[in-house]
Amino acid sequence: MASKFQKVLAKVILTPCSYIYKGIVVVRNLMFNAGLLKQREFDVPVVVVGNLAVGGTGKTPHTEYIVSRLLTHYKIAVLSRGYKRKTSGFVQATPSLSSYDLGDEPYQIYRKYGSSIDVAVCEKRVVGIEKMLEINPEINLFVLDDAYQHRYVKPRLSILLTDYRKLPCDDKMLPLGTLREPFDGINRADIVVVTKCPTDMKPIDRNVVRKKLALEKWQKLLFSTYKYKDLLPVFSGVDVMRAPNLNWLSAEDSILMITGIANHKPMAKYLRQFQARVQVVHFTDHHDYSREDLVFIKKKFEAMKGKNKYIITTEKDAVRLINNAYFPHSLREHMFYLPIEVVFLQGEEDEDLINIIATKIAKKKENLM
Repeated sequence: MASKFQKVLAKVILTPCSYIYKGIVVVRNLMFNAGLLKQREFDVPVVVVGNLAVGGTGKTPHTEYIVSRLLTHYKIAVLSRGYKRKTSGFVQATPSLSSYDLGDEPYQIYRKYGSSIDVAVCEKRVVGIEKMLEINPEINLFVLDDAYQHRYVKPRLSILLTDYRKLPCDDKMLPLGTLREPFDGINRADIVVVTKCPTDMKPIDRNVVRKKLALEKWQKLLFSTYKYKDLLPVFSGVDVMRAPNLNWLSAEDSILMITGIANHKPMAKYLRQFQARVQVVHFTDHHDYSREDLVFIKKKFEAMKGKNKYIITTEKDAVRLINNAYFPHSLREHMFYLPIEVVFLQGEEDEDLINIIATKIAKKKENLM
């Protein structure tokens, strides 16, 4: 652990950098607000999902929630920049591509919904939207994943996500904290969703968050959490019936949990509530598994004791591993991922997210006519 002196020194060094970065972001936002930097508004409604902070606030699961609920009502296109992909420019998802071509999250979404939606990646979202409409003029709703700061597109609706454990009002700007832009950036959001809430969150806790965020009357505030679903095989050749039921595992069984996400602790906590012994190997977010990593994982798995042994990972990691040429064949039948599902906490005053989206899109469309 860092000493008190090291922490103070780091703060002294990082604070000026934080103020400089804040100044740059503030000027940029002012230029957009004044029209000096141009925003493009499309006839097709655009819904932006994003956050103020770096790190995992659940953008992709919430994007998937929106897609799954609106799939039968709209011809949806999902557009992302494709973080950490090996390609550049505009790339439309096709069955022949992988996470290396699209990035983890877009590839995950494409694998889940396939031809039911259009998925593409492009650093310049304006260009991406134009090209997707050229390819498929029937698209009547765009969902932009992780584009809250990409202001060159003027959204019909902005959804801002914030982690319950680290609200933006309690955070600082990069590199001192994790904020990409100042807290007042929350004012651009039509809907604010506090994610990863405790399932037993009390009304008093919700009121504390509500007061801290101090939203305007026209802004909607919702609270969500995750529900873990049944395990599924990572590799298509493995029978789904081989996936273990966590409730049936005993103290004689062992789990090796492998993650490369922003925060692995909730998943580890969930797995440890069952009887099986759990060992954790955690890498940084968006980790690209190397040959050495997989050799290490294989040795770790083989050294584990247990009547039955399993490797469990996240869905986000699974899409990286299925295309990894170095993944050991002998581990495939032991490899499973734990899907998650977004669940909204419902109180007396809460509205349904999808109803809010549909209503706001319809109202803003009427105003444009």
